[in-house]
Amino acid sequence: MVNVMKGVLVTCDGAMKQFLLHLDDTLKLGRKFIIQDLDDNHLFISADILDVLQAKIDDLMDQISFPLAEKGQ
Repeated sequence: MVNVMKGVLVTCDGAMKQFLLHLDDTLKLGRKFIIQDLDDNHLFISADILDVLQAKIDDLMDQISFPLAEKGQ
């Protein structure tokens, strides 16, 4: 029997891949979402979790980024 899952190929650097693996291992998004760990820079993930994952990554980027200070005139 063939089992078919709709997924998305994700290309990322090593640090982002480790973050995604951590989210998957700790079920931070409510369930496992990585279908296959392909190589150092590629993951195959469930297509239906993409919006939630993007929001989580956006939140992380907002937390670690600093606003640029405007130069005084």
